[in-house]
Amino acid sequence: MDLNNLKIILKDEPSYRYRQVEKAIYKDLINDWAEATNLPKNLRQKLNHECPLAINGEIFKSKDNKTIKAVISLADGKKIESVLMRHRGGRNSICVSSQVGCLLGCQFCATGAMGYKRNLNKSEIIEQFLFLARYLNKINPLEKISNVIFMGMGEPFLNYENVLGAIYDINDQNKIGLGARHISISTAGIIDGIKKLAKEKLQINLAISLHAPDDKLRSELMPINKRYPLPKLLAAVDNYIIKTSRRVMFEYLLIDNINDTFTQSKKLAVLMKKPLYLVNLISYNPTGKFEPSSREAIKKFRNILEKEGVAVTQRNSLGQDINAACGQLAQI
Repeated sequence: MDLNNLKIILKDEPSYRYRQVEKAIYKDLINDWAEATNLPKNLRQKLNHECPLAINGEIFKSKDNKTIKAVISLADGKKIESVLMRHRGGRNSICVSSQVGCLLGCQFCATGAMGYKRNLNKSEIIEQFLFLARYLNKINPLEKISNVIFMGMGEPFLNYENVLGAIYDINDQNKIGLGARHISISTAGIIDGIKKLAKEKLQINLAISLHAPDDKLRSELMPINKRYPLPKLLAAVDNYIIKTSRRVMFEYLLIDNINDTFTQSKKLAVLMKKPLYLVNLISYNPTGKFEPSSREAIKKFRNILEKEGVAVTQRNSLGQDINAACGQLAQI
């Protein structure tokens, strides 16, 4: 599916036609232009020929049916993964990819192990939303995607223009129309991207993949830290908060005997004890190199942070049985 051609295809059509086409794609979630019966037949045929809506994807379901992984084949044969997470109360979040692979090489991440192939264009990012929205619509037309998280394959800020272009389309009321506060970007700490985002007129959420309380360990786990060490990264975050007044989440994977000790929890507390900082603790999802921290270790780690006055949440892992949990997305 390539939505980039739409304006060219519709350039000789009446101005209202583009709004009809947008509604068909983003609101009605059609997958064949023949379904858009309010459009002239010849235009539907032209659209099916020059801008088909079919998406080549495969669905994998977790045993508890709470997690659905989509493996989408792109026009050049490369594949990406996206995840739909179904929560209590009818909330449905999707985790979308921004790149085919990733060049950052984080030691705990399966995507990093596959290396970097290329950036996704805006249409390929939107395609992930539409594929999972169509799937959810077939299950129950009353259910909608309520949150979009750029935490899939790739580093979003190394594909800034396409990611932000997709976010503006997701937020656009004439297209998907999802509120900005329901959209999140997770970065490994690309400072230039954080600075750019602070200037955007969007109230989206920013998350930082932290995973270590000091530069030595973080550089071992995340080589990007050598370029953007913690003092510079946290200064950029503080500047972002000053400009936006938005809370920033710091994701912290807990890995057995690597970053889950008493000393490390104390170090982390010193870094994170700020008004608009929020630490999100995540049990490491196995990718073949490490082991997750025990429940007891996670509980102790969290208790220390809370006693030190740090705002803390804890994320439940979903989709491990289909390799759809945080850090497990990869197509080798």
